[in-house]
Amino acid sequence: MNDRNERLFALVRAATVHLLPTGGKDTPLWGSGFFVAPGWVLTAAHVLRPHLATDDKAVFRVRGEDVDAEARLARWLITDPRRPKVPLAEDLALVRLTGEPDDHPHECVWLTDRAARHSGALKACGYFPGPPEARFRMVDAEINGHEDTYGLIIKPDIDFPSGMSGGPLLDPETGAVVGLIKSRRKEQDGGKAVAIAALRRFGATYRTVMAAHDRWHGEEPMSESGDNWIDLQHGPSAEQTPAWTPRDRRRALDLLAALPPPPDEPTVRLIAKEARSGNQWAGGTPELRTWRDGHGLLYEGTAPLDPLTFLRYLRLVEAHAGARDAGSPLLADWIGRRLRRDTRRPLHALVRDVALPDELRPLPGGDGPERIVISYPGPGEGPVVALLLDPVIGSQPVRFFWQIWYHDGDGLPEVHETDGSIHGCRPDELVQALRVPLGGLLESKDREGHPVPLEVALPTEHFDTAVHRWRFEDIAALNDPGHLGARRRLVLRALERRGDPDNVWLDRWQHMTGERRFQGWRMPPPGAVDAVGYRDAERDRIPVMCRPAGQGPGRVAMKRALGGGHAVALWHIGPHPERGACPPECDTLHARVEKFLETLGSLSELPDRLRHVRQDISEQRADSAWAEPLALLYDDPRRPLPGEETDPVDAPL
Repeated sequence: MNDRNERLFALVRAATVHLLPTGGKDTPLWGSGFFVAPGWVLTAAHVLRPHLATDDKAVFRVRGEDVDAEARLARWLITDPRRPKVPLAEDLALVRLTGEPDDHPHECVWLTDRAARHSGALKACGYFPGPPEARFRMVDAEINGHEDTYGLIIKPDIDFPSGMSGGPLLDPETGAVVGLIKSRRKEQDGGKAVAIAALRRFGATYRTVMAAHDRWHGEEPMSESGDNWIDLQHGPSAEQTPAWTPRDRRRALDLLAALPPPPDEPTVRLIAKEARSGNQWAGGTPELRTWRDGHGLLYEGTAPLDPLTFLRYLRLVEAHAGARDAGSPLLADWIGRRLRRDTRRPLHALVRDVALPDELRPLPGGDGPERIVISYPGPGEGPVVALLLDPVIGSQPVRFFWQIWYHDGDGLPEVHETDGSIHGCRPDELVQALRVPLGGLLESKDREGHPVPLEVALPTEHFDTAVHRWRFEDIAALNDPGHLGARRRLVLRALERRGDPDNVWLDRWQHMTGERRFQGWRMPPPGAVDAVGYRDAERDRIPVMCRPAGQGPGRVAMKRALGGGHAVALWHIGPHPERGACPPECDTLHARVEKFLETLGSLSELPDRLRHVRQDISEQRADSAWAEPLALLYDDPRRPLPGEETDPVDAPL
């Protein structure tokens, strides 16, 4: 072992800790973890679950070489603590020391920013129980495979003892922590680990932690022996130009951490692609929560691209911030000074002349009272997320299996995630089950001012499910409409219409999309309610129902409307008298809907116009509460739902 590696291993040992209950030194350890920022410890969620499942506010201890402090769980990714096993993508937890970060000085690991998952040799670190106290161990390991989105497979013939779960995986070549240990394999060597990119699933908490991580390293802290992570990392020196050095990376990420976070993931993706002169990176695109994550797309394998690519990226980020009155003179100055160090003068224009793409410039008049109406995308016109809720056959009470699809507007749609449970979810369990997979996908695909639309496909008998009232955030900003229906264009689709559309449905849709004025059509209509009446309804008529669509006469009417080719409808999901005439409130509702439909200039405006009304309700604006129980069917036959037996790759959406 060379001297550089010994010094690097000393740093990772100083940052690695074990977790245990409050009490004396002889208490058994729960597992391992490691400091990622001042006061923040990352560990495996399954290490904490047995001890915090009934009280996730309980205090425990974090102990390492130079720290012994009380701590609490800040957040974990577990969606259902009752499941017997923690899924790989959910097996992360962030722990926060109690008190102020300065109360317990400690080392912090350097976390990789590269998007690609690690393969090859590394060091697995952690603690294991041993008399009289837990002991630190570092063992050679190798990643020889990947699993799902975040999984790392640890090669057999590698044995690490119980207690090391949650400990860091260090890549000695780059000097970065690339993952954490999840588990050993039962009755055999090797195991599984979670790639550090899974940290991004913490969303806003991830942004907070990584900003603290990059600021801490940006201060160039020294250990007692005089070492720091960046000086011990392999990479070209500052004198070897052109090259993007570890010190360049440290300074760039420190400066990026001082900026406001990006407004959305597509912004980061567009800027990274522009920095790469339009060239796409290899593999899929991970979550892009921070400017740091965009920096991680500028690699080929473990090697950074040309320094001019990084400087183009930084200049674009600074231009984006400057256009929003949040520019950084420090970042702009450093870009200029770093560019002058590059001796290839003729190429400097690649950085100096790079311009922010038009789609990333602030919208004019963004602070005015007038709202922009966003048309609903047709085929090839923009991204759409679809949630399919399929009732479990024979289940009483009702349960659903769910499936999430994403279509970026080009090419074929893809299955994003599928319900892995055995028995499905009760209606009251859906929000919790979908909080991470669906909430995370929506957040990742939203653009500033352009939240991605969500389609929820249900059988007719469940059309009264109040999906527009769902919210995935426990806590939202005071000025943030947290409910799905107020935040984005949210529509319902008929699950029974899976597969290729019929001609009646297609014909009515084509006629409606050519209309510019619309009227409400009260359904069920008085008198005869046969299917012919629905099929012959005029093309500018949008069915409106003042009763639930999933039961009684409303269900019959909705079934016949669907059979008559209707792709758009509005209805009241609240209670309605089963017999007798409609109460006066129904006439009021129909009158308000009629007035609302007069605001439409095209059919594609309807979902966003309704979102504006729901946002008014969320903001408690006067004279808007009438629309709170209103649901919208918007079922575009040009993007039919995937058939039940259709292969995911070929299924249309």
